Amino acid sequence: MTTATAAGTGTARKPATMAQALGRAMRDAMAADPSVHVLGEDVGTLGGVFRITDGLAKEFGDDRCSDTPLAEAGILGTAVGMAMYGLRPVVEMQFDAFAYPAFEQLISHVSRMRNRTRGTMPLPITVRVPYGGGIGGVEHHSDSSEIYYMATPGLQVVAPATIADAYGLLRAAIASDDPVVFLEPKRLYWSKGDWSPDRPDEVPPIGRAVVRRPGGGTAGGSGPGRSATLITYGPSVPVCLEAAEAARAEGWDLEVVDLRSLVPFDDETVCASVRRTGRAVVVHEATGFGGPGGEIAARVTERCFHHLEAPVLRVTGFDIPYPPPMLERHHLPGVDRVLDAVARLQWESEFTEGRAV
Repeated sequence: MTTATAAGTGTARKPATMAQALGRAMRDAMAADPSVHVLGEDVGTLGGVFRITDGLAKEFGDDRCSDTPLAEAGILGTAVGMAMYGLRPVVEMQFDAFAYPAFEQLISHVSRMRNRTRGTMPLPITVRVPYGGGIGGVEHHSDSSEIYYMATPGLQVVAPATIADAYGLLRAAIASDDPVVFLEPKRLYWSKGDWSPDRPDEVPPIGRAVVRRPGGGTAGGSGPGRSATLITYGPSVPVCLEAAEAARAEGWDLEVVDLRSLVPFDDETVCASVRRTGRAVVVHEATGFGGPGGEIAARVTERCFHHLEAPVLRVTGFDIPYPPPMLERHHLPGVDRVLDAVARLQWESEFTEGRAV
């Protein structure tokens, strides 16, 4: 069964996985534009280690879906040359930490070429990076390296959390004239849902966050979205949605914002939510020290200071190299750790108002 068949070809919504939606996005982009080429380790005959590119070489030929040597710097360097000559390469880095050898190409050339040439030479390269934990992977297979890309001017950084967003954002990334690092949460590859690729209202633009769960004064909360905002992205979105439902038993009403894009960052949507709730928790798998949450917390504090009733808190992975599979459940942010942070926010608010017991 090809990816296109699995994902469905009509307007009817059918069961699909995120992996199928990603494959369908590349298939549709290749069909619409002959300049779109896919390259990476085992992406052709095998269909990629996660089978995301399954069927593409058979449909479009191995000259447009090409297996490469095991040399990430060479893969991305090849993509730079392809883009300079008018193609739109889509590069797969087999695992998050496998992408590190390609950093020199990414930082020195991919991110700078448009600026270096005063806008005359864009590099429309999409770098797909399976990232994050939750699959029982060993070291170098479960990193959350998004902060490196966020800290590199000239790159767009995207991290979908739903099947529809995976398809829509990947199509947008491939169509972009600027390079995009497309972070794919591995543990959501096999998440399922009813989905159709033919619904234009489900194709989000890069740079726009979305409120996944609006606050509504549920279960004794103090008004619409009055307890806190959970700011998250990628694999931590389902965790935060589960935490928000569990919080109802405590009388807390949590609003959940899915960033979807880390660069550009949607200050408008995030800050509108925080101003409604007065409190915020940033949740992600990456380390806390020097991680994305620090930048997000700073932006929220600068823009929402007079609306905050407590400091912006972070729930993150620990400041260690990724642990062995048997320990990753302790390392990754879970529902209990998120709820502990929300409880601390409530205490901080009461203390600030002089009502602490």
